[in-house]
Amino acid sequence: MKSTFYKLLALSFIALSLWSCKKDETQTVASAGTGGSLKSSVTSVTLDKSVLETDVITFTTTNANFGYNAAITNVLQLAAKGTNFAQPKEAPLDVNVTSKSYNGLDFNNLLLALGLSTTTTSEVEIRLKSSISNAVAPVYSNVVTISAKPFPLTSWIYVPGNYQGWNPATADSLVSITGNGVYSGIIKFDGDNFKITPAKKWDIAYGNAGGGKLSTTGGDISSVSAGFKLLTVDLNTLVYTIADADYWSIIGNAIPGSNWDKDIDLKATNDGNNTWTTTVALTPGAFKFRRNHDWGTNIGDNGNDINVTSAGNYKLVLTLNADGKTGSYTMTKL
Repeated sequence: MKSTFYKLLALSFIALSLWSCKKDETQTVASAGTGGSLKSSVTSVTLDKSVLETDVITFTTTNANFGYNAAITNVLQLAAKGTNFAQPKEAPLDVNVTSKSYNGLDFNNLLLALGLSTTTTSEVEIRLKSSISNAVAPVYSNVVTISAKPFPLTSWIYVPGNYQGWNPATADSLVSITGNGVYSGIIKFDGDNFKITPAKKWDIAYGNAGGGKLSTTGGDISSVSAGFKLLTVDLNTLVYTIADADYWSIIGNAIPGSNWDKDIDLKATNDGNNTWTTTVALTPGAFKFRRNHDWGTNIGDNGNDINVTSAGNYKLVLTLNADGKTGSYTMTKL
């Protein structure tokens, strides 16, 4: 009887041991990883307005190896030669894509984002960064070097939303002074939603993809609350930020309905010149510009009130200095 019991017990231990071995054999452990490879179609790129919509460079990649068939995230890293990729510009690649072409506009934007000179040719180093998770260190490909000189190209994108009737043709704009793909501007929102369009039409529209990300399939973007907001959009990485912004207004007895008690807000031009404008009916009297509806920061005629001697419609343009507190103005009767 005891003999039979011990035989059964021994067989149980053997079965458990074999099951454990089989289980261990099926476990998958990521290795440190071996970087993929990167090739460039050219070693130098000539950039100007004639190639904005023409492919100027193509990168071909092979995937890294982490020891098993993992979902790999690939990113192109670009950096000025000699910086050892200390502050690289990153351009994500789509999943399972092994070839990526850039037209003149997109590649020019990537180079401008590095802060490269627009007057002399620079050497740019490019590599492929591959990763599978935050728990495993990324690996890198070989480095390719190209010569290129980006050129400045001021560009705009548009912000149709509830605040202006969802019409791209009349929407406020954001500006990229150097054309590096990063756009910013100040807009007075009504507390409702908006989207981003590269042109004054709905052909392409970027919405909220969550976590400050943008996507052409995303939903409406919230302005968080009513008021003036600084909106920054990076179309290279498809991210955006929105925050409360300083704003400017006029107040005075030359403004019908104001009488030094009510502000009339100006509109940010978002042209890179730090200007604010409005067209307003004025009567004989005086007024001043002030920031955030507060007398702590105001601009007048050498510190004094700005006098209006003749009634009429006027275009006012306030141009701020770099400090955001002082500036100059023009007052043109229409």
